[in-house]
Amino acid sequence: MSKEFLPTILKQKAKEVESLELEPLQPLRETYKLYDYLKNNANNLQVIAEVKKASPSLGDINLDVDIVKQAKTYQDSGAVMISVLTDPFFFKGNIDYLRQISSQVKIPTLAKDFIIDEKQIIRSRNAGATVVLLIVAALSEARLKELYDFATGLGLEVLLETHKLAELEVAHRIGAKIIGVNNRNLVTFETDINTSLELSAHFKSDAVYISESAIFTKEDASLVAPFFNGILVGTALMKADNVAEKVKELQVDKG
Repeated sequence: MSKEFLPTILKQKAKEVESLELEPLQPLRETYKLYDYLKNNANNLQVIAEVKKASPSLGDINLDVDIVKQAKTYQDSGAVMISVLTDPFFFKGNIDYLRQISSQVKIPTLAKDFIIDEKQIIRSRNAGATVVLLIVAALSEARLKELYDFATGLGLEVLLETHKLAELEVAHRIGAKIIGVNNRNLVTFETDINTSLELSAHFKSDAVYISESAIFTKEDASLVAPFFNGILVGTALMKADNVAEKVKELQVDKG
């Protein structure tokens, strides 16, 4: 795969979406609101734990994982939400993984994909997601706003992902309540935790913020803890010998 990760992924995604059927809307799965939980539990850095088998930058991470067992361990260890990769092409994910996990856990689940169309949002909600990911870098501001309003209109929450100041400003203009800062550059796929630290100077008090990627240790988590409500962690948890211990290690007490 070329070094231009995002354009390559979006090209493939457009093909995928073309053949996607518009599903009839199913009831929204009941759980707590992520935003409220993060606001009300601000004394600890909360962990959004990800189920991912592979990634374009790392290749195969853990193909043999029992995804439901992994998700339940996350929940039992105090994760605030479970992120599920649904992209089949680059991350070896599947919409059925989201369906299986959502049916077996009580906490919110995030549909982690490159969402460019309303059909994907409906499909994610029908599969049990209560939160969807929208990536500022993947869409024009006008289209982003349309999809954001569409998702929230369906009762979903949106994790709006940014990775530079101009994108953070877009997120604020749209009125996003849950904003992610991805420490991974989506074009080169290189990571730098300083992305989170630099952007934190521009945060607003009414939103909650999640630091994503490049967090592997308690030290990493402690670095972002003063500025963020939560972290999204995939690789470190998928590779951990003791998953429960790893989740707990990353839940930094901010007091």
